[in-house]
Amino acid sequence: MSSTTAEQLSATTLLRFATAGSVDDGKSTLVGRLLHDSKSVLADQLEAVEHASRSRGQEAPDLALLTDGLRAEREQGITIDVAYRYFATARRRFILADTPGHVQYTRNMVTGASTAELTVILVDARNGVVEQTRRHAAIAALLRVPHVVLAVNKMDLVSYEEAVFARIAEEFTAYATELGIPEVTAIPISALAGDNVVEPSATMDWYGGPTVLEHLETVPVSHDLTACHARLPVQYVIRPQTAEHPDYRGYAGQIAAGTFRVGQEVTVLPSGRTSRISGIDLLGTPVDVAWTPQSVTLLLEDDIDISRGDLIVPSGDAPATSQDVEATVCHVADQPLAVGQRVLLKHTTRTVKAIVKDIPSRLTLDDLSQHPAPGRLVANDIGTVTVRTAEPLALDAYADSRRTGSFLLIDPADGTTLAAGMAGESFATEKAAAAPADDEGWDF
Repeated sequence: MSSTTAEQLSATTLLRFATAGSVDDGKSTLVGRLLHDSKSVLADQLEAVEHASRSRGQEAPDLALLTDGLRAEREQGITIDVAYRYFATARRRFILADTPGHVQYTRNMVTGASTAELTVILVDARNGVVEQTRRHAAIAALLRVPHVVLAVNKMDLVSYEEAVFARIAEEFTAYATELGIPEVTAIPISALAGDNVVEPSATMDWYGGPTVLEHLETVPVSHDLTACHARLPVQYVIRPQTAEHPDYRGYAGQIAAGTFRVGQEVTVLPSGRTSRISGIDLLGTPVDVAWTPQSVTLLLEDDIDISRGDLIVPSGDAPATSQDVEATVCHVADQPLAVGQRVLLKHTTRTVKAIVKDIPSRLTLDDLSQHPAPGRLVANDIGTVTVRTAEPLALDAYADSRRTGSFLLIDPADGTTLAAGMAGESFATEKAAAAPADDEGWDF
Protein backbone atom coordinates (compact mmCIF):
# COMPACT_ATOMS: atom_id res chain seq x y z
CA MET A 1 0.00 0.00 0.00
CA SER A 2 1.40 3.39 -0.98
CA SER A 3 1.77 6.18 1.55
CA THR A 4 -0.83 8.22 -0.36
CA THR A 5 -3.37 5.38 -0.17
CA ALA A 6 -2.66 4.89 3.54
CA GLU A 7 -3.19 8.60 4.17
CA GLN A 8 -6.47 8.53 2.26
CA LEU A 9 -7.76 5.53 4.24
CA SER A 10 -6.73 7.03 7.57
CA ALA A 11 -8.72 10.14 6.72
CA THR A 12 -11.92 8.19 5.94
CA THR A 13 -14.54 7.21 8.48
CA LEU A 14 -15.22 3.65 9.61
CA LEU A 15 -18.66 2.02 9.34
CA ARG A 16 -19.45 -1.23 11.12
CA PHE A 17 -22.48 -2.91 9.57
CA ALA A 18 -24.19 -6.30 9.61
CA THR A 19 -26.31 -8.21 7.12
CA ALA A 20 -29.32 -10.28 8.14
CA GLY A 21 -32.28 -11.99 6.55
CA SER A 22 -34.12 -15.25 6.21
CA VAL A 23 -32.60 -18.39 4.70
CA ASP A 24 -31.88 -18.14 0.95
CA ASP A 25 -32.65 -14.43 0.79
CA GLY A 26 -29.19 -13.92 -0.73
CA LYS A 27 -27.15 -12.34 2.05
CA SER A 28 -23.88 -14.03 1.13
CA THR A 29 -24.45 -13.30 -2.56
CA LEU A 30 -25.05 -9.62 -1.74
CA VAL A 31 -21.85 -9.46 0.30
CA GLY A 32 -19.93 -11.24 -2.43
CA ARG A 33 -21.34 -8.86 -5.06
CA LEU A 34 -20.48 -5.89 -2.87
CA LEU A 35 -16.88 -7.07 -2.48
CA HIS A 36 -16.54 -8.07 -6.14
CA ASP A 37 -18.02 -4.97 -7.76
CA SER A 38 -16.19 -2.61 -5.39
CA LYS A 39 -12.96 -4.38 -6.44
CA SER A 40 -12.26 -5.52 -2.88
CA VAL A 41 -11.54 -9.13 -3.87
CA LEU A 42 -7.98 -10.30 -4.47
CA ALA A 43 -7.26 -12.10 -7.73
CA ASP A 44 -6.43 -15.40 -6.04
CA GLN A 45 -9.64 -15.25 -3.99
CA LEU A 46 -11.72 -14.75 -7.13
CA GLU A 47 -9.84 -17.55 -8.89
CA ALA A 48 -10.55 -19.93 -6.01
CA VAL A 49 -14.26 -19.05 -6.11
CA GLU A 50 -14.38 -19.57 -9.88
CA HIS A 51 -12.69 -22.96 -9.51
CA ALA A 52 -15.06 -24.03 -6.71
CA SER A 53 -18.05 -22.89 -8.76
CA ARG A 54 -16.93 -24.83 -11.84
CA SER A 55 -16.41 -27.96 -9.76
CA ARG A 56 -20.05 -27.68 -8.66
CA GLY A 57 -21.24 -27.36 -12.27
CA GLN A 58 -21.90 -23.62 -12.18
CA GLU A 59 -20.92 -21.55 -15.21
CA ALA A 60 -20.76 -18.18 -13.43
CA PRO A 61 -18.79 -17.70 -10.21
CA ASP A 62 -20.91 -18.14 -7.06
CA LEU A 63 -20.06 -14.94 -5.20
CA ALA A 64 -21.61 -16.33 -2.00
CA LEU A 65 -18.50 -18.49 -1.64
CA LEU A 66 -16.50 -15.34 -0.87
CA THR A 67 -18.14 -15.31 2.58
CA ASP A 68 -19.37 -18.88 3.18
CA GLY A 69 -15.95 -20.24 4.08
CA LEU A 70 -16.87 -23.22 6.26
CA ARG A 71 -17.13 -26.60 4.53
CA ALA A 72 -20.58 -27.20 6.02
CA GLU A 73 -21.73 -23.81 4.75
CA ARG A 74 -20.66 -24.62 1.21
CA GLU A 75 -22.16 -28.11 1.29
CA GLN A 76 -25.54 -26.92 2.60
CA GLY A 77 -25.59 -23.58 0.79
CA ILE A 78 -26.29 -21.69 4.01
CA THR A 79 -24.44 -19.36 6.35
CA ILE A 80 -23.77 -20.89 9.78
CA ASP A 81 -21.27 -18.63 11.53
CA VAL A 82 -20.69 -14.88 11.48
CA ALA A 83 -18.23 -14.00 8.73
CA TYR A 84 -16.36 -10.73 9.21
CA ARG A 85 -15.00 -8.93 6.17
CA TYR A 86 -12.87 -5.82 6.01
CA PHE A 87 -12.86 -3.64 2.91
CA ALA A 88 -12.55 -0.01 1.91
CA THR A 89 -13.45 2.44 -0.82
CA ALA A 90 -12.05 5.90 -1.41
CA ARG A 91 -14.81 7.36 0.76
CA ARG A 92 -15.03 5.01 3.76
CA ARG A 93 -13.65 1.91 5.50
CA PHE A 94 -15.96 -0.95 6.42
CA ILE A 95 -16.17 -3.85 8.87
CA LEU A 96 -18.95 -6.16 7.71
CA ALA A 97 -20.55 -8.98 9.69
CA ASP A 98 -22.41 -11.46 7.48
CA THR A 99 -24.80 -13.18 9.90
CA PRO A 100 -26.84 -16.41 9.47
CA GLY A 101 -30.53 -16.50 8.57
CA HIS A 102 -31.57 -19.75 10.27
CA VAL A 103 -33.64 -19.24 13.41
CA GLN A 104 -31.29 -21.48 15.41
CA TYR A 105 -28.45 -19.06 14.66
CA THR A 106 -30.20 -15.96 15.99
CA ARG A 107 -27.48 -15.81 18.66
CA ASN A 108 -24.95 -15.22 15.87
CA MET A 109 -26.91 -12.23 14.60
CA VAL A 110 -26.93 -10.78 18.11
CA THR A 111 -23.14 -11.11 18.14
CA GLY A 112 -22.68 -9.57 14.71
CA ALA A 113 -25.09 -6.67 15.20
CA SER A 114 -24.10 -5.78 18.78
CA THR A 115 -21.41 -3.33 17.60
CA ALA A 116 -23.02 -2.38 14.26
CA GLU A 117 -24.05 1.15 13.36
CA LEU A 118 -26.12 -0.10 10.43
CA THR A 119 -27.93 -3.33 9.60
CA VAL A 120 -28.87 -4.49 6.10
CA ILE A 121 -31.96 -6.71 6.33
CA LEU A 122 -32.63 -8.69 3.16
CA VAL A 123 -36.07 -9.76 1.99
CA ASP A 124 -36.81 -12.09 -0.94
CA ALA A 125 -39.11 -10.11 -3.21
CA ARG A 126 -41.13 -13.28 -3.88
CA ASN A 127 -41.81 -13.98 -0.19
CA GLY A 128 -42.01 -10.51 1.33
CA VAL A 129 -41.75 -9.92 5.07
CA VAL A 130 -41.57 -13.24 6.96
CA GLU A 131 -41.12 -14.16 10.63
CA GLN A 132 -37.33 -14.08 10.40
CA THR A 133 -37.54 -10.59 8.91
CA ARG A 134 -39.50 -9.48 11.95
CA ARG A 135 -37.07 -11.26 14.28
CA HIS A 136 -34.06 -9.52 12.74
CA ALA A 137 -35.81 -6.15 12.81
CA ALA A 138 -36.66 -6.68 16.48
CA ILE A 139 -33.05 -7.55 17.30
CA ALA A 140 -31.83 -4.46 15.43
CA ALA A 141 -34.26 -2.36 17.48
CA LEU A 142 -33.28 -3.99 20.77
CA LEU A 143 -29.58 -3.47 20.03
CA ARG A 144 -30.27 0.20 19.18
CA VAL A 145 -28.74 -0.03 15.71
CA PRO A 146 -29.28 3.55 14.48
CA HIS A 147 -29.63 2.82 10.74
CA VAL A 148 -31.54 0.00 9.02
CA VAL A 149 -31.47 -0.75 5.28
CA LEU A 150 -34.23 -2.90 3.81
CA ALA A 151 -32.74 -4.60 0.72
CA VAL A 152 -35.56 -6.15 -1.32
CA ASN A 153 -33.55 -8.78 -3.18
CA LYS A 154 -34.26 -10.98 -6.21
CA MET A 155 -36.18 -8.25 -7.98
CA ASP A 156 -35.21 -9.98 -11.23
CA LEU A 157 -37.50 -12.87 -10.23
CA VAL A 158 -40.55 -10.58 -9.95
CA SER A 159 -39.89 -8.80 -13.25
CA TYR A 160 -38.51 -5.74 -11.45
CA GLU A 161 -42.06 -4.62 -10.61
CA GLU A 162 -42.24 -1.41 -8.61
CA ALA A 163 -45.54 -2.41 -6.97
CA VAL A 164 -43.93 -5.49 -5.38
CA PHE A 165 -41.13 -3.40 -3.92
CA ALA A 166 -43.50 -0.68 -2.68
CA ARG A 167 -45.74 -3.20 -0.90
CA ILE A 168 -42.84 -4.87 0.92
CA ALA A 169 -41.23 -1.54 1.85
CA GLU A 170 -44.51 -0.21 3.25
CA GLU A 171 -45.15 -3.34 5.36
CA PHE A 172 -41.62 -3.45 6.76
CA THR A 173 -41.48 0.29 7.51
CA ALA A 174 -44.77 0.09 9.44
CA TYR A 175 -43.39 -2.79 11.53
CA ALA A 176 -40.08 -0.98 12.10
CA THR A 177 -41.96 2.11 13.28
CA GLU A 178 -43.76 0.01 15.91
CA LEU A 179 -40.34 -1.19 17.10
CA GLY A 180 -39.06 2.36 17.39
CA ILE A 181 -36.41 2.02 14.66
CA PRO A 182 -35.50 5.63 13.84
CA GLU A 183 -34.61 5.25 10.17
CA VAL A 184 -35.31 2.76 7.38
CA THR A 185 -33.90 3.06 3.86
CA ALA A 186 -35.50 0.68 1.34
CA ILE A 187 -33.52 -0.31 -1.78
CA PRO A 188 -34.66 -2.71 -4.55
CA ILE A 189 -31.78 -4.95 -5.64
CA SER A 190 -30.74 -8.09 -7.45
CA ALA A 191 -27.57 -9.35 -5.80
CA LEU A 192 -27.16 -12.04 -8.44
CA ALA A 193 -27.37 -9.61 -11.38
CA GLY A 194 -25.76 -6.69 -9.55
CA ASP A 195 -28.71 -4.29 -9.77
CA ASN A 196 -28.41 -1.37 -7.30
CA VAL A 197 -25.68 -3.05 -5.26
CA VAL A 198 -22.68 -1.05 -6.46
CA GLU A 199 -23.91 0.13 -9.85
CA PRO A 200 -27.37 1.64 -10.50
CA SER A 201 -29.86 -0.70 -12.14
CA ALA A 202 -30.60 -0.23 -15.83
CA THR A 203 -33.90 -2.09 -15.47
CA MET A 204 -35.41 -0.21 -12.50
CA ASP A 205 -35.55 3.35 -13.78
CA TRP A 206 -38.52 3.95 -11.48
CA TYR A 207 -36.13 3.90 -8.49
CA GLY A 208 -34.22 7.13 -7.95
CA GLY A 209 -32.52 6.41 -4.63
CA PRO A 210 -28.95 5.36 -3.82
CA THR A 211 -27.34 1.99 -4.44
CA VAL A 212 -26.42 -0.12 -1.43
CA LEU A 213 -22.76 0.92 -1.59
CA GLU A 214 -23.59 4.58 -2.14
CA HIS A 215 -25.80 4.56 0.96
CA LEU A 216 -23.12 2.77 2.99
CA GLU A 217 -20.58 5.37 1.91
CA THR A 218 -22.76 8.39 2.73
CA VAL A 219 -24.89 7.42 5.75
CA PRO A 220 -23.95 9.71 8.65
CA VAL A 221 -21.95 7.88 11.31
CA SER A 222 -21.12 9.46 14.64
CA HIS A 223 -18.21 8.01 16.59
CA ASP A 224 -18.12 10.98 18.95
CA LEU A 225 -18.81 9.42 22.33
CA THR A 226 -16.88 12.14 24.15
CA ALA A 227 -20.09 14.00 25.01
CA CYS A 228 -21.68 10.90 26.58
CA HIS A 229 -21.68 10.00 30.27
CA ALA A 230 -18.01 9.45 31.16
CA ARG A 231 -17.34 5.89 32.32
CA LEU A 232 -14.10 4.01 33.06
CA PRO A 233 -14.50 0.34 34.07
CA VAL A 234 -11.37 -0.55 36.04
CA GLN A 235 -9.59 -3.49 34.46
CA TYR A 236 -6.36 -3.58 36.44
CA VAL A 237 -4.73 -1.84 39.40
CA ILE A 238 -1.09 -0.95 38.71
CA ARG A 239 1.26 -0.99 41.72
CA PRO A 240 4.90 -1.29 40.51
CA GLN A 241 6.38 -0.70 44.01
CA THR A 242 9.80 -0.09 42.49
CA ALA A 243 12.53 2.34 43.54
CA GLU A 244 11.52 4.57 40.64
CA HIS A 245 7.81 4.42 41.46
CA PRO A 246 7.51 3.53 45.15
CA ASP A 247 4.04 5.03 45.71
CA TYR A 248 2.50 4.70 42.23
CA ARG A 249 -1.10 3.48 42.28
CA GLY A 250 -2.93 3.66 38.95
CA TYR A 251 -6.29 2.38 37.80
CA ALA A 252 -6.10 1.11 34.24
CA GLY A 253 -8.88 0.45 31.76
CA GLN A 254 -10.48 1.49 28.48
CA ILE A 255 -12.72 4.54 28.65
CA ALA A 256 -16.17 3.23 27.68
CA ALA A 257 -17.61 6.68 26.99
CA GLY A 258 -17.03 10.36 27.67
CA THR A 259 -13.98 12.38 28.68
CA PHE A 260 -11.83 12.56 31.82
CA ARG A 261 -9.59 15.50 32.83
CA VAL A 262 -6.91 16.08 35.43
CA GLY A 263 -8.45 17.86 38.43
CA GLN A 264 -11.91 16.41 37.79
CA GLU A 265 -13.85 15.13 40.81
CA VAL A 266 -14.82 11.49 40.34
CA THR A 267 -16.81 8.86 42.21
CA VAL A 268 -15.92 5.18 42.44
CA LEU A 269 -18.86 2.79 42.19
CA PRO A 270 -20.31 0.81 43.80
CA SER A 271 -18.58 2.09 47.00
CA GLY A 272 -19.53 5.74 46.35
CA ARG A 273 -16.12 7.07 47.52
CA THR A 274 -14.98 10.30 45.89
CA SER A 275 -11.63 11.81 44.92
CA ARG A 276 -9.97 13.93 42.22
CA ILE A 277 -7.92 12.87 39.24
CA SER A 278 -4.32 13.83 39.95
CA GLY A 279 -2.92 12.43 36.72
CA ILE A 280 -3.69 10.53 33.52
CA ASP A 281 -1.15 8.26 31.83
CA LEU A 282 -1.68 7.42 28.17
CA LEU A 283 0.81 4.95 26.67
CA GLY A 284 3.27 5.87 29.41
CA THR A 285 2.93 9.61 28.78
CA PRO A 286 1.16 12.03 31.15
CA VAL A 287 -1.76 13.87 29.53
CA ASP A 288 -4.28 16.40 30.81
CA VAL A 289 -7.34 14.92 29.11
CA ALA A 290 -8.39 11.49 27.74
CA TRP A 291 -11.48 10.28 25.96
CA THR A 292 -13.17 7.15 24.63
CA PRO A 293 -12.01 4.66 23.38
CA GLN A 294 -8.51 5.34 24.74
CA SER A 295 -6.95 2.91 27.20
CA VAL A 296 -5.53 4.93 30.08
CA THR A 297 -4.39 4.81 33.69
CA LEU A 298 -6.01 7.22 36.13
CA LEU A 299 -4.22 8.42 39.27
CA LEU A 300 -6.30 9.79 42.15
CA GLU A 301 -5.41 12.22 44.94
CA ASP A 302 -6.69 9.85 47.65
CA ASP A 303 -5.88 6.23 48.41
CA ILE A 304 -9.19 4.43 47.88
CA ASP A 305 -9.92 0.72 47.90
CA ILE A 306 -10.47 0.17 44.16
CA SER A 307 -10.29 -3.15 42.33
CA ARG A 308 -11.15 -4.71 38.98
CA GLY A 309 -14.82 -4.29 38.18
CA ASP A 310 -15.25 -0.92 39.89
CA LEU A 311 -16.52 1.97 37.78
CA ILE A 312 -14.99 5.46 37.85
CA VAL A 313 -17.44 8.21 36.85
CA PRO A 314 -17.73 12.01 37.21
CA SER A 315 -19.19 12.85 40.61
CA GLY A 316 -21.97 14.94 39.08
CA ASP A 317 -22.95 12.28 36.56
CA ALA A 318 -23.02 8.98 38.41
CA PRO A 319 -25.53 6.24 37.52
CA ALA A 320 -27.64 4.78 40.29
CA THR A 321 -26.41 1.53 41.79
CA SER A 322 -28.84 -1.30 42.42
CA GLN A 323 -29.02 -5.02 43.07
CA ASP A 324 -32.20 -5.31 41.00
CA VAL A 325 -31.70 -5.36 37.24
CA GLU A 326 -34.67 -5.10 34.86
CA ALA A 327 -33.73 -5.77 31.27
CA THR A 328 -34.60 -7.24 27.91
CA VAL A 329 -32.56 -10.29 26.97
CA CYS A 330 -31.90 -12.37 23.88
CA HIS A 331 -31.51 -15.97 25.03
CA VAL A 332 -28.61 -17.57 23.15
CA ALA A 333 -27.97 -20.89 24.92
CA ASP A 334 -29.37 -24.33 24.16
CA GLN A 335 -30.45 -24.85 27.76
CA PRO A 336 -33.40 -22.71 28.94
CA LEU A 337 -33.27 -19.78 31.36
CA ALA A 338 -35.75 -20.29 34.19
CA VAL A 339 -37.10 -18.34 37.15
CA GLY A 340 -35.03 -19.10 40.24
CA GLN A 341 -31.94 -20.04 38.26
CA ARG A 342 -28.54 -19.06 39.65
CA VAL A 343 -26.34 -17.25 37.16
CA LEU A 344 -23.34 -14.98 36.88
CA LEU A 345 -23.88 -11.47 35.55
CA LYS A 346 -20.95 -9.89 33.68
CA HIS A 347 -21.12 -6.12 33.27
CA THR A 348 -18.05 -4.44 31.73
CA THR A 349 -15.15 -5.77 33.82
CA ARG A 350 -17.29 -6.84 36.78
CA THR A 351 -18.78 -10.33 37.30
CA VAL A 352 -21.16 -11.01 40.19
CA LYS A 353 -23.42 -13.82 41.38
CA ALA A 354 -27.10 -13.35 40.62
CA ILE A 355 -30.44 -15.11 40.55
CA VAL A 356 -33.27 -14.80 38.01
CA LYS A 357 -36.13 -13.54 40.17
CA ASP A 358 -38.77 -13.18 37.45
CA ILE A 359 -39.39 -13.49 33.72
CA PRO A 360 -42.36 -11.15 33.28
CA SER A 361 -42.87 -11.65 29.55
CA ARG A 362 -41.72 -13.17 26.29
CA LEU A 363 -41.99 -11.22 23.04
CA THR A 364 -44.21 -12.57 20.26
CA LEU A 365 -42.65 -11.39 17.03
CA ASP A 366 -45.72 -11.74 14.82
CA ASP A 367 -47.62 -8.87 16.45
CA LEU A 368 -45.13 -7.56 19.07
CA SER A 369 -47.44 -8.68 21.88
CA GLN A 370 -46.02 -9.81 25.21
CA HIS A 371 -46.73 -13.36 26.37
CA PRO A 372 -47.01 -12.92 30.15
CA ALA A 373 -45.16 -15.01 32.75
CA PRO A 374 -43.66 -17.68 30.46
CA GLY A 375 -41.62 -19.07 33.38
CA ARG A 376 -38.58 -19.63 31.18
CA LEU A 377 -36.89 -18.59 27.95
CA VAL A 378 -35.52 -21.06 25.42
CA ALA A 379 -32.96 -20.64 22.65
CA ASN A 380 -33.59 -17.58 20.47
CA ASP A 381 -36.39 -16.22 22.70
CA ILE A 382 -36.52 -12.50 23.42
CA GLY A 383 -38.02 -11.55 26.77
CA THR A 384 -37.86 -9.37 29.85
CA VAL A 385 -36.17 -10.51 33.04
CA THR A 386 -35.67 -9.29 36.58
CA VAL A 387 -32.33 -10.29 38.07
CA ARG A 388 -31.19 -9.86 41.69
CA THR A 389 -27.42 -9.53 42.08
CA ALA A 390 -25.26 -10.35 45.10
CA GLU A 391 -23.52 -6.96 44.90
CA PRO A 392 -24.70 -3.54 43.69
CA LEU A 393 -24.10 -2.74 40.02
CA ALA A 394 -23.94 0.62 38.24
CA LEU A 395 -25.72 0.09 34.93
CA ASP A 396 -26.73 2.83 32.53
CA ALA A 397 -29.86 2.41 30.47
CA TYR A 398 -28.96 0.67 27.23
CA ALA A 399 -30.72 3.47 25.35
CA ASP A 400 -28.13 5.87 26.79
CA SER A 401 -25.04 3.70 26.43
CA ARG A 402 -24.64 0.47 24.49
CA ARG A 403 -21.34 -0.15 26.30
CA THR A 404 -22.33 0.30 29.93
CA GLY A 405 -26.01 -0.63 29.53
CA SER A 406 -25.32 -4.17 28.31
CA PHE A 407 -24.42 -7.34 30.17
CA LEU A 408 -24.19 -11.13 29.86
CA LEU A 409 -25.84 -13.84 31.90
CA ILE A 410 -23.48 -16.81 32.32
CA ASP A 411 -23.93 -20.37 33.58
CA PRO A 412 -21.73 -20.59 36.73
CA ALA A 413 -21.24 -24.33 36.21
CA ASP A 414 -19.47 -24.30 32.86
CA GLY A 415 -19.13 -20.64 31.80
CA THR A 416 -21.65 -20.91 28.95
CA THR A 417 -23.18 -17.59 27.88
CA LEU A 418 -26.92 -17.87 28.50
CA ALA A 419 -28.29 -14.50 27.43
CA ALA A 420 -27.28 -11.06 26.22
CA GLY A 421 -29.04 -8.32 28.16
CA MET A 422 -29.97 -4.68 27.56
CA ALA A 423 -30.81 -2.75 30.72
CA GLY A 424 -33.88 -0.57 30.92
CA GLU A 425 -36.76 -0.17 28.49
CA SER A 426 -36.66 -2.08 25.21
CA PHE A 427 -38.45 -0.61 22.19
CA ALA A 428 -41.85 0.95 21.61
CA THR A 429 -43.93 -1.83 23.13
CA GLU A 430 -45.94 -1.67 26.29
CA LYS A 431 -44.15 -3.18 29.23
CA ALA A 432 -45.89 -6.25 30.61
CA ALA A 433 -47.01 -6.15 34.21
CA ALA A 434 -44.45 -7.88 36.40
CA ALA A 435 -45.53 -10.96 38.29
CA PRO A 436 -44.80 -11.09 42.04
CA ALA A 437 -41.16 -11.94 42.64
CA ASP A 438 -40.28 -15.22 44.30
CA ASP A 439 -38.14 -14.40 47.29
CA GLU A 440 -37.00 -17.95 47.89
CA GLY A 441 -33.49 -19.02 46.96
CA TRP A 442 -30.49 -16.70 47.14
CA ASP A 443 -31.31 -13.72 49.33
CA PHE A 444 -29.17 -10.77 48.26
